[in-house]
This record gives sequence, structure tokens and C-alpha cells, in this order.
Amino acid sequence: MPQFTYTARTLRGEALQGVMEGANAQAVASQLLSKGITPIEISSGPAASLSLQHYLRQLNQRLSQKRPGIDDLIFFSRQLHTLLKAGVAIVRSFHGLADNVRNPHFGTVLREVATQLESGRDLATALAKYPSVFNNLFVSMVQVGERSGDLDGSLLKLSQYLDREKDTRDRIKQAMRYPAIVMGAIVVAITVINLWVMPTFAKIFEKFHTELPWQTKMLIGSSLFMQHYWPLLLVGIAAAVYGLRRYLATEPGRLRWDRMKLKIPIIGVILYEALLARFATSFALTLRSGVPLLQGLAVVSHAVDNAYVGEKIRLMRTGIERGDTLTRTAANTEMFTPLTLQMLSVGEETGLVDDMLQNVALYYDREVEYKLKNLSSAIEPILIVIVGAMVLILALGVFLPMWELTSVIRK
Repeated sequence: MPQFTYTARTLRGEALQGVMEGANAQAVASQLLSKGITPIEISSGPAASLSLQHYLRQLNQRLSQKRPGIDDLIFFSRQLHTLLKAGVAIVRSFHGLADNVRNPHFGTVLREVATQLESGRDLATALAKYPSVFNNLFVSMVQVGERSGDLDGSLLKLSQYLDREKDTRDRIKQAMRYPAIVMGAIVVAITVINLWVMPTFAKIFEKFHTELPWQTKMLIGSSLFMQHYWPLLLVGIAAAVYGLRRYLATEPGRLRWDRMKLKIPIIGVILYEALLARFATSFALTLRSGVPLLQGLAVVSHAVDNAYVGEKIRLMRTGIERGDTLTRTAANTEMFTPLTLQMLSVGEETGLVDDMLQNVALYYDREVEYKLKNLSSAIEPILIVIVGAMVLILALGVFLPMWELTSVIRK
């Protein structure tokens, strides 16, 4: 009997591919339907063609997969909170959300989570199997919500936290847009000057056989280098970027880079205060939700999204395990400002650490917002100096030889 390759879906929406023998395509479709499988595509051909099609589909799926962003998580948290509060069963809620999310990969993850829930697993355990989608803070908050019977409340707090985090990230990106555009324009200008402008002037200067100023020699030298070695230059840049990314993927590399980021002039202060706001917000959120202190610190160390600061927070956890107070361990890390330490001390004395941390978060959120608004005006003088230096070198390198040639011709 002839073989047919098929693509189908189960009742749970899972994709299936395989080979089946049958008299014709209709017979194969009937066999699949009798097993509760809905056929999508049936074609005649050997198993080899199936394996190739299957490989190409898998490759296409992997290339088209996009990691769910913070927008997807905000949408998911809010919608799941609304559905659970309205009394919709959690498995049904996940299937409904999986059909409505914009990210196909995220939809697949939600369907797999629903399958695990149907098999008897709790939600936190199911979400923990996808660390690239749901971080430790998300899983811990869900776990606390399940244990306390207030899962919809935990999801609402998570959506508010994520919404605030998204707002901070958007403001930082918006503030960095202007410097990025200017630096990109500078790179384009340097490339155009070296590849097209300077070669023309070099031919003119070569005809007069005169000693050229060092500025002109430097410009001509860089131009010749780019003209003759641009393939090696591109390969070197690509290798450097690849090597840097591999190094930053390692734990020591990320730790060093995250520490260096906080020391960048002008920008480092903003990143540092944004991290303090993130630490205070996430720590207050865990404490208010009933997460134990030590577990909360472990969760927050990952939530701050900075390996260097995360290491300092883990040192706090170690100090508390030894019997030190929260304020003393925070002071020993030399990571936190006097304001943060003072608020932690007051919070420990009054038993309102979460409220004090919320005040810290609000203060540094305002500071970050103010400094981001003034970031362009702070960076603008530096960019003007860089552009001015480029124009000065270009002007001296091009016009000095012309002035000398003009004076020689007049004599």
C-alpha cells in the first residue's frame, strides 16, 4: 500500500507528524480521525521526504520563535487575574489565553503548562520548567499565591510590578536614543570620509610632492587602511563582538560587565539608582506577599537583573543566616546608599520594612525619571566635543596642505 505523510493536531492542540499507509488520502484521514487526531495536511511520498519536511519545519519554528517579552507577561498576568477572579477554571483559562496571545512561542508554553496542570502539578512547578519565560520572582509569587489561596491577588501585584518595570525600561531606552543616533551618524561619517572623501584629496596632494602635515598623514593612513583591509576589519569586528558576547555569557564576564556598567560616567549613576529602585520594589513585593525573608532575598537577587548587585544581595542572605540584622548585612555589602540603609533600619524597628522599601522605590523612581529627562542635555556637550574634534582634524588635515600649496604658488 502507498505511504502518506501527514501533519495533524491532537485534541489538546499539539502538532503531530508521521507516516501512515492507506489506499488513498481519504482513508488515511479516516484513520486519523478515528484516533481523535485532526489532519491538517496529507501528501503522498516516502518517509525520507517527511524527515526533510519535518526538519525544515522545526528549523523554521526555531528561527521564528521569539522569547516572550515583558508586554506578554503583563498581558498574561492581568488576563489570568481577571479570569481567576471571575471564577473560570485555571486549565480553561490557560487554554483561552494560549489562543489569544500574540507570541506563538508563548502560546505553546501556555498550552504545555495547561497540560501539566491537567496531570496534577501545581502552577508554580509547571511555570518553573520555563525559566526563560517565567523568572524566579514570578514563580515565587505564584507559589505564595497558591499556598495562601490568593493567586489572583499575587497575579495582580505581579502585573503592577511588571508594568512599572516596563515603564522604567522604556524611559531608559528613550533617553539613550539620541546619543545612539549621534554615535551612529559619527561612524557613518568616518566610513564615508575614509572610503570616498580622503582618496580624492590624497590624489590631489600626491601631485605636488610636498611634505604633508601629520593630520593629513593620519587621515590618509586611516583611509588606506580601510580601503585595503576592510574585509579583515569587518572580520575583526565580528570576531570581537562574538568573543565579547561569549565572554559576557559566562558568570565572571557578566559579573565584571555588570560592575563596570555602574561606573560609566553620567549613565552609571542612573543605572545604579534604577537598580536600587528595582531592588526596593521587588523586595517589598515579596515581603508583602508573604515570601519568607531568606527566600525573598534569593528571589530578589535574580530579579534585579544585575549579577554584581545580585551577588551583594546573596551576601546579605548569608549574613542574615548567621544571625546579623538586615540593616547590618546591607551596610556590610557597601552597595546601598545611606537613605536605603536608614529606611531599612526604621523598617526593622517598626516592623514595616515593606512600607519603607516602597518609599525608597518611589524616591529613586523620581530621581531616575528626573535624570533621564536631563540625560540628553548632560551628554550633549560630550557629543559636541567628539564631533568638534572630528571636524577639527578633518579641517586641518584637508585645508593645511591647501594653504601651504597656495602660499607656494603665490611665491
